[in-house]
Amino acid sequence: MSTMTSSASVQPAILSIENIYLLIGFVVLFLVVKTLQDKHHPKRLTTALFWGLFGSVFLFGDLSVAYLGESLTYRWVGSFVIAIAILAGMGRVSMGSYDVPSDEVQTASARRIGNKLFIPAVLIPIVTVVCTILLKDIQVAGLFVFDQSHVTLAALTLACAIALLVSWKFTGGSPFQALGESRRLVDSIGWAAILPQMLAMLGGVFIVASTGTAIQDLVTLFVSPDNRFMLVVIYCVGMALFTMVMGNAFAAFPVMTAGIAVPFLIQGHGASPAPLVAIGMYSGYCGTLMTPMAANFNIVPAALLDLKDKYQVIKVQIPTALSLLIINILLMYGVIFND
Repeated sequence: MSTMTSSASVQPAILSIENIYLLIGFVVLFLVVKTLQDKHHPKRLTTALFWGLFGSVFLFGDLSVAYLGESLTYRWVGSFVIAIAILAGMGRVSMGSYDVPSDEVQTASARRIGNKLFIPAVLIPIVTVVCTILLKDIQVAGLFVFDQSHVTLAALTLACAIALLVSWKFTGGSPFQALGESRRLVDSIGWAAILPQMLAMLGGVFIVASTGTAIQDLVTLFVSPDNRFMLVVIYCVGMALFTMVMGNAFAAFPVMTAGIAVPFLIQGHGASPAPLVAIGMYSGYCGTLMTPMAANFNIVPAALLDLKDKYQVIKVQIPTALSLLIINILLMYGVIFND
């Protein structure tokens, strides 16, 4: 979850990673202020504290590294993470009151805007790809527009800003209205909104703790290294299960690949590395479809669609996920070995 960077960008940029973090921090700070002003909020102070702790890492992380050093900074960030987990675990984060237009107003607005509503959403991936591939080296007044170490993230930030401007044009809204709606959306998702960052951080902890080596030793106890099919099953199913726990296939991937794929399948059975790890990652995505821990994929859509059952998206996806997982196992076993 920490946003600190141990070193500055290779070259100065307008949309540097540090500036992006500051932007995120100011947006979260706005949400904190609006929460504190909400006198009808049932858990106003603790909800504001939750988001305040989260936003302060973006606002003061790099500044703290510069003046306090990495060791002390990591300690206070770690303390904030623990406090955030306690607040969420005790149910101290909830929704407040919001100025929501009536159903009649929303229906009239939907009819007026029509399918143009999808244009801002489509612009985000298009602008991101175009900037990342074609405009990544563009400069203004001797400065790169995009952080050369984080081009995609910088391009995504610009794409979101452009989409927001287009949205204002279509809807006739205002920046403060957009921020207010962002507060309502974030509150409806709750603590799960920051779950991907927490889980990505946990993946880093697992890597440092040599979890991959522990998994390798555990597999050796129960499965013969010569049993190729069972190794494939364990790798694919393990990627799916570990992703369900982590909520992020990217966090599960280095642990399971270092523990099973590399020593047993690549080195032991001569598997072709590129297709092996590609199918392995795809197996992890099968786990993504079946877990609430992947909040940005499964919980956020339920909130956006106002579903009564917040797990409805997961329930619908499970048959597809299990079918794909079986196909991945058969595909990995049948086509990626050199013999």
